[in-house]
Amino acid sequence: MSKILEVKETPLMKQYNTIKAKYPDAILLFRVGDFYETFGEDAIKASKILGIVLTKRANGSASHIELAGFPHHSVDTYLPKLVRAGYRVAICDQLEDPKMVKGIVKRGITELVTPGVCFNDKLLNHQQNNFLASVHFEKEQAGIALCDVSTGEFLVAQGSLNYIEKLIQNFKPNEILFEKNKRNQLNNLVLDNFYSFGIDDWAFKYEFGYESLTHHFETKSLKGFGIEEQHLAISACGAIIHYLNETKHDKLKHINKISRIEEDNYVWLDKFTIRNLELYQTNHENGKSLIDIIDKTVSPMGSRLLKRWLALPLKNINAINERLNAVAFLVSDENKRIDFISFLKEIGDLERLISKVAALRVSPRELVHLKKSLVIISKLKTQIKTSNNSTLQSVAEQLNPCDIICERLQNELNEDAPISVLKGNVFNKGINVELDELRNIAFNGKDYLLQIQKREIEKTGITSLKVAFNSVFGYYLEVTHLHKDKVPQDWIRKQTLTNAERYITPELKTYEEKILGAEEKIMSIEQELFEKLVNDISEYIAPIQLNANLLAKLDVLCGFATLSIE
Repeated sequence: MSKILEVKETPLMKQYNTIKAKYPDAILLFRVGDFYETFGEDAIKASKILGIVLTKRANGSASHIELAGFPHHSVDTYLPKLVRAGYRVAICDQLEDPKMVKGIVKRGITELVTPGVCFNDKLLNHQQNNFLASVHFEKEQAGIALCDVSTGEFLVAQGSLNYIEKLIQNFKPNEILFEKNKRNQLNNLVLDNFYSFGIDDWAFKYEFGYESLTHHFETKSLKGFGIEEQHLAISACGAIIHYLNETKHDKLKHINKISRIEEDNYVWLDKFTIRNLELYQTNHENGKSLIDIIDKTVSPMGSRLLKRWLALPLKNINAINERLNAVAFLVSDENKRIDFISFLKEIGDLERLISKVAALRVSPRELVHLKKSLVIISKLKTQIKTSNNSTLQSVAEQLNPCDIICERLQNELNEDAPISVLKGNVFNKGINVELDELRNIAFNGKDYLLQIQKREIEKTGITSLKVAFNSVFGYYLEVTHLHKDKVPQDWIRKQTLTNAERYITPELKTYEEKILGAEEKIMSIEQELFEKLVNDISEYIAPIQLNANLLAKLDVLCGFATLSIE
């Protein structure tokens, strides 16, 4: 019976069903022209969550299927709502230009967004990490890996179930991966409402984890990271790397190190202590948690680091004194502290910005912000150098303004670059000779069209004549019915409206080809230049990540000083 139905499906629905079968537990956003469509059960869910209209679509003679969709450019508005409602969302895009294809357009999944894996600014809380955790159980022990793909942090630990539970309560991952057949162990470990997802147990095999990590970091062993003997943690890491690949987050240059959480270095708090002390959340309506009171940071990076410091109280007396001495200096030198804070406010979220570069998801406008941040780092480095404190001196020494790439960004990028490279005008004049020539044709060509309009008005005496454009037949001359008897014989009529006629001429067509050809080529050159620029910036991921860590530390210390004074 199912085979008979399959024959009767429309080609589009057949393609949809094939892709949907691979992602049965995700809501599938299926790109059709300018819309993302959802079908069947997905459409029923999406219409309720997003408040969009539910209709029906003909599916050949296989009756009708529910349908709900929204314009593709609204994806940033609707996607976060679906993920916050607890759904994984598979984004299926058109992989070829529909204009160049006869028949059905090739489509495929370009990203699977889940609560623990995403780069979307509207989904991420800038003051919190977005950790994906993976837990591997073995008798009374477990290994854990924590990865924030939006910042590049990758942390591991292993130990007793009690210790792993404390780590989960402190790091509050947005999603936990576990072996499908160990749901009970996970439920016994975390009773709270953590979003979790079961994956096949082969992804948690030690050999697979070891090979995945050495392949990713391009090393022969894991000794350099200090985790060579952490077998359970390595097993948990393999599942994370597998999951990132499965969700199409495979550009991971920014995940360039892995850090072991040392159990003996910190005071560990259980969930009851965290809850009773109201460290992150309050038990009272309209109440304030401890973090709400003490967070005087001015950057998202600082705010996230403060939560880490609160989750991991130090035991090492030297490290504690180092922080206290820096805060004492910042309390005593008010001018310096105020200067540092004003610079930090301007820098923004450098950590997530450079992660977007690595994932090739950065926009031209964000690169302008990266350039501004590097310029500020250069000034801040000079300022901090004059501080009479060893911790701050160490920050200044390590800050790297990345002068070469900063200068390139200053020279090449238009200060008012748009959000999308497709909008054009990303690069300055003088960067590419061909681009400059094409821009001249495209923009001066439009002036030429105005000259045609002026000339034809004088020649024909049609005062209301105008040159206009539409996507159906390009540039045309529009004449009101009042003047149509003045139209020259060599004009070709294209369309009749209620009160006007539209015509084309050979001269208009020639210019149209030149202009439209130039605009298309401009877009292609700008995309190429942008890809190359992003690629070149990705060589600076490590120093920019170090800058982000140093600035986060400076921000937290300045925040402590401000709090101390208050």
